[in-house]
Amino acid sequence: MKSLITESPMFGITITILSYYIGMRINRKMGKAIFNPLLIAEVIIIATLLVFRIPFSAYNSGGSFINMFLGPITALLAYSIYRKRKLVGEHFASIIAGTVAGSITSIITIVLMAKFMGLDETLSYSLLPKSVTAPIAVAISESLGGIRSLTVITLLITGVAGNILAPFMIRIFRVRNRIAQGVAIGTASHVVGTSKAMEMGEDIGAISSIALTFSGIVTAVITLLLF
Repeated sequence: MKSLITESPMFGITITILSYYIGMRINRKMGKAIFNPLLIAEVIIIATLLVFRIPFSAYNSGGSFINMFLGPITALLAYSIYRKRKLVGEHFASIIAGTVAGSITSIITIVLMAKFMGLDETLSYSLLPKSVTAPIAVAISESLGGIRSLTVITLLITGVAGNILAPFMIRIFRVRNRIAQGVAIGTASHVVGTSKAMEMGEDIGAISSIALTFSGIVTAVITLLLF
């Protein structure tokens, strides 16, 4: 019976949707940023696979189907940019400058940390696109010879951290300019962080959306030219 369930793609699809639904319910009930729906869903899925000794390949046969929607969903962020196109146009130069600066800083940070920790090139290349949206990050990692799975894990950690910590970091560093808030979130924590930016305001979400797009382009160009 167990093999019959896990061999079906519906297993991965069902447990993913159910886990995220539970995460959303917990998040709404607790009202705390630390109870992030995506983080809770990840914990539930991992725990289920470990407790019932289900191989990841069995889960991923359905989970990979959900991944197909990642690209189209990311593209839907363009709608928020369109709605705020006047605001984006007025601050376009500032958005580009902030995104380029943030992307370069992210790359330099990873390179320095990798050297300090003595990581080899394969691990370093896997971590380089940590702040870029998943489709672009995976393409960068694979083209450089990085490890796809490590890149994906790093993306999840970066995105969830940005989603949880963004409001606190903005208060701590007293970033009052909403354009700067959107650029920082989108550049540092891609789509998952941008979902939090959307909650903070449509204008911040629109700026974050365009920032994550340019961040992917800038990171791709820099890493492929230099490495």
